[in-house]
Amino acid sequence: MRRFWFKILLGVLTVTSLGTGVFLSPKQAEAYQEAATPTGIFVTVTYTDPINVRSGPSTLIYPIIAQLFPGDVVPALGISPGRDWVHVSYPGGTGWVYASSTYVSISGGELQVVEPPPTPPPPPTSTIDPTLAAAFSVQPTSTRLPTFTPPPPLASMEVEPGHPAPPGVVPGVWILGLSLLGGLGLLVSYILRK
Repeated sequence: MRRFWFKILLGVLTVTSLGTGVFLSPKQAEAYQEAATPTGIFVTVTYTDPINVRSGPSTLIYPIIAQLFPGDVVPALGISPGRDWVHVSYPGGTGWVYASSTYVSISGGELQVVEPPPTPPPPPTSTIDPTLAAAFSVQPTSTRLPTFTPPPPLASMEVEPGHPAPPGVVPGVWILGLSLLGGLGLLVSYILRK
C-alpha cells in the first residue's frame, strides 16, 4: 500500500515540476542569453578547472590575484606582445590570463597589443645581524687528545674432563629411546580412550 502512495506522490511531483519548467523556461532562456552575450571582445574559460588571473603576463614574476572558473565569460582588454597572455577585466579588477587555447577562447574580434605592467620589485631578503651572529659563533677549545689504553690480556681457562659417558651407549640413543617409548604410551592411551 505504501508503494502505491509513493508512486502516486512521485508522479504528481514529476508532473508539477515539468509544468513549472515549461512555463519558466522561455523567461530563463531570455535572461541567460542576455547575460551571456557581452558586446565586444571577450574571453571564455574553456579549461575544466579554475584558471589563475595574475597581475602581469608571467607565472614567475607576477602573483595570482584571482581565479576564473570554467564557463566564465569576461571582457578582453588586450594581448601581450608575445601574444601568449590576455589582459582581461574580471569582477573586482583587471588581470592577465594565459592565452592558450586549452585554457581560454577569444571571441569577438582581434585584440590590440598592450604593454605589460612594470615588473614588481623582488621581495626583500632577510639579512643576519653580524653582532647577533657573533654571539652564536663558537670556537672549539683545544683539548688533550684521548689516549688509547689497551685492554687487559684474556685469561685462558683450562677445562678438566668431567664424567665419562657410559661405555658403549651414546647419550643420544637414550633420548631417542625415551621419546619412542613416550610416543608409544601416548598412542596406547589414545586408542584406549575411544
